[in-house]
Amino acid sequence: MVAVDAVETEAEYIHVRFRDPDRFETIRTPDWAAQPAHSVSEGSEVRMGREDDGDDWYVQSVLLKKSVGEDTARDEARQIVEKIES
Repeated sequence: MVAVDAVETEAEYIHVRFRDPDRFETIRTPDWAAQPAHSVSEGSEVRMGREDDGDDWYVQSVLLKKSVGEDTARDEARQIVEKIES
């Protein structure tokens, strides 16, 4: 399981970062990731990144509604990553 790198509260979301965005050539919010994300936390979004020399996509960060609070966001983001990367 990948560790949480940072947790930041923004205007509407709590941004739980797992991997440095500078590591990736491309970062997207794929539609298919909404189902596993919403099964844990309604309204959450998953940002996936692809490295310069690879074809694999990895969870870069998870955005959760600000109302859940940072501690809950951290736990729910881990659950979402587990569903996607397992």
